[in-house]
Amino acid sequence: MAMKRPHVVVLGAAGFVGSAVLRELAHHRLRVRAVSRRRTPIPGGARAEIEVCAADLTEPGAMAAAVADADVVIHSLAYIAGSSTWRIADGDTAAERVNVGLMRDLLSVLGDREDGGVRPAVLFAGSASAAGPSDKEVLDGTEPDRPKGEYDRQKLAAERLLLAADAAGAVRGAVLRLPTVFGYSSGSSTRDKGIVSMMVRRAVAGEPLTMWHDGTVRRDLLHVDDVARAFSTAIDHIDELAGSRWLLGTGHGAPLGAVFARISELVAEQTGKAEVPVVSVDPPSNAEARDFRSVTIDSTAFRDATGWRPEVSLEEGLRMTTSFCTGGREAELH
Repeated sequence: MAMKRPHVVVLGAAGFVGSAVLRELAHHRLRVRAVSRRRTPIPGGARAEIEVCAADLTEPGAMAAAVADADVVIHSLAYIAGSSTWRIADGDTAAERVNVGLMRDLLSVLGDREDGGVRPAVLFAGSASAAGPSDKEVLDGTEPDRPKGEYDRQKLAAERLLLAADAAGAVRGAVLRLPTVFGYSSGSSTRDKGIVSMMVRRAVAGEPLTMWHDGTVRRDLLHVDDVARAFSTAIDHIDELAGSRWLLGTGHGAPLGAVFARISELVAEQTGKAEVPVVSVDPPSNAEARDFRSVTIDSTAFRDATGWRPEVSLEEGLRMTTSFCTGGREAELH
């Protein structure tokens, strides 16, 4: 008798990270429910059995319907405002409703189950920035959590709700804290609003690439396909991961000035146009301390627990992203 396929629910499946996770899960023999406000396309050539569910999860009863019968829930929901997902004003109740309230709703629904079977698993897309500013450039997960910005405080609040539910025995919960995630690949279906793709768009438009510093600030840039593989791998290692936060990253901090210069070169190479300049400008009033701090991620703990390794090099990721944008495919995305 064939074993039942695990049922995985992806919340935020039309988002940047969620859509990449859906593409990755489509390669596996799973049952997948893709949940988002707008309908998301089913990846071509899928081996998974995929159900698409368009729902506003802030509506009464929507969360219960979305995660019904789920063995695993991947929570990649985020409040998106304007060109960035993380700059939130203090006291923004709409952002809190999504970033924290939906985690509370999810755990309430899963905690009410009475089937007596294996506890459902919840994997949460957290943020490395939830730890707050640190004097350390290399973060390994041992840093105390002292978030400064509202976005980081809300992400940490959601993490704490999940880990408390795990400790109480309601779910098996784990947090994957993400660094700066970027990039497109051939199957991308959602627009990347991060700094890398923003600079690619400027280069394609012939505009200068601007920095708020001298270009030596470093970031650990992880391609979204590697993030998706990390979530897929985590499903198979949920018992080892449950109850903890885990950092994802490449282990390499790339100077943003050099990254932007490479973007300019690649766009020029792919379009035949002149390279655009990379220039330093005064930071805006909403700049935060973390904008000027270098960050590299030591993800040894997650690698050792799961065997996951980043597979997309920075050069390959930049090439795929610039090719996607210069080829006009980004213009087709919502």
